[in-house]
Amino acid sequence: MWRGFGFALEILQTTYSTVARKPVCTLQRIHLQASCFFVSSVDVSRSEIQQYMSSAPKRICTDKMTVKKIGTHNGTFHCDEVLACFFLRQLPEYADAEIVRTRDPALLAECDIVVDVGGEFDPKRHRYDHHQRTFAESFQSLCPEKPWVTKLSSAGLVYLHFGRRLLSQLTKLKEDDKQLEVLFDKLYENFVEEVDAIDNGISQFDGEPRYAVSTTLSSRVGHLNPAWNSKSQDTEEGFRKALKMVGDEFLDRLDFFSSSWLPAREVVKEAVMGRHQVDPSGEIMVFSQSGCPWKEHLFALEEELQVEVPIKFVLYSDQNGQWRVQCVPAGLHTFQNRLPLLEEWRGVRDEALSELSGIKGCIFVHAGGFIGGNKTKEGALEMARRTLQAAAQPPANGSS
Repeated sequence: MWRGFGFALEILQTTYSTVARKPVCTLQRIHLQASCFFVSSVDVSRSEIQQYMSSAPKRICTDKMTVKKIGTHNGTFHCDEVLACFFLRQLPEYADAEIVRTRDPALLAECDIVVDVGGEFDPKRHRYDHHQRTFAESFQSLCPEKPWVTKLSSAGLVYLHFGRRLLSQLTKLKEDDKQLEVLFDKLYENFVEEVDAIDNGISQFDGEPRYAVSTTLSSRVGHLNPAWNSKSQDTEEGFRKALKMVGDEFLDRLDFFSSSWLPAREVVKEAVMGRHQVDPSGEIMVFSQSGCPWKEHLFALEEELQVEVPIKFVLYSDQNGQWRVQCVPAGLHTFQNRLPLLEEWRGVRDEALSELSGIKGCIFVHAGGFIGGNKTKEGALEMARRTLQAAAQPPANGSS
């Protein structure tokens, strides 16, 4: 846990390309001293990620370096420009930048980068506004290989142009690492796109919602603005609070995806790649580690790896060392299964199930047929194989 303290930031051997589409930035060393900067109270709970977080304004030793300026609008603030400023401050060249909140064109012209104001989108000049009538860019329009068609806000624009460098800086993954690209996509789809959509007034669905959601990140940022009838309409303190809040939440989400979600993907990928060693059909896979979330990863990997025959069953051990055989659902958001366990086994348990199936060590098959248990890996595997064999048999009456 860090509290307010004085320190200086010396960046040694920092290189980056301003020409390449994906700039390269290598932070070799950070040295902290106690003389030049003051940082207001910042809580850091994940040292590997949050050591680079710079969400609070700093007083800078101007005699040693030129202060960069991030421009954005003053007055009522919104989640998109707050998040855009936070993203930029995680990059070495903007880590100690002054955030200039103004609508004065002359002052904005002096800024090194401008977000959410100015009526201009020009990456070459680092201008990232989305309010002009001619602006209709989405992730897909700027990166045709990506699927998202939500109109970008300043948050999405900055993330699209700087996101890979940002994640590389925070995770230590190289920009050409495939895992970083997976994280880049996941964090847009599960964090930034929501901010883009809300700021641009894009509903999640057509029609009237059954209830209101008032706890989104964007709404919480909005609540930090002064009340309409407050004596003070100064937004600076609220902006600083918002900058820290969105930063904490983004870093928390990044920590989850990088330390939990991404390793689970590797476990599932290993199982998919090794499925033919489990059974020649390639329709059964075994997890080397139990308890990892697998459904989302499996559907994505089947498409990515061009799996021709859909996988029907996954096997994994439980906390008691017993084994489970679970059916793969037909889709991510459905309770229908690609192939449920045999109907005559459903709702039967223990010795009765072993006798009925002819498989030793049976524990249960759920009445819904989506999962079963066996005392051994071999027994669970045999339950899956028997179900595949039965499905391959023609109907008893010979009809197709």
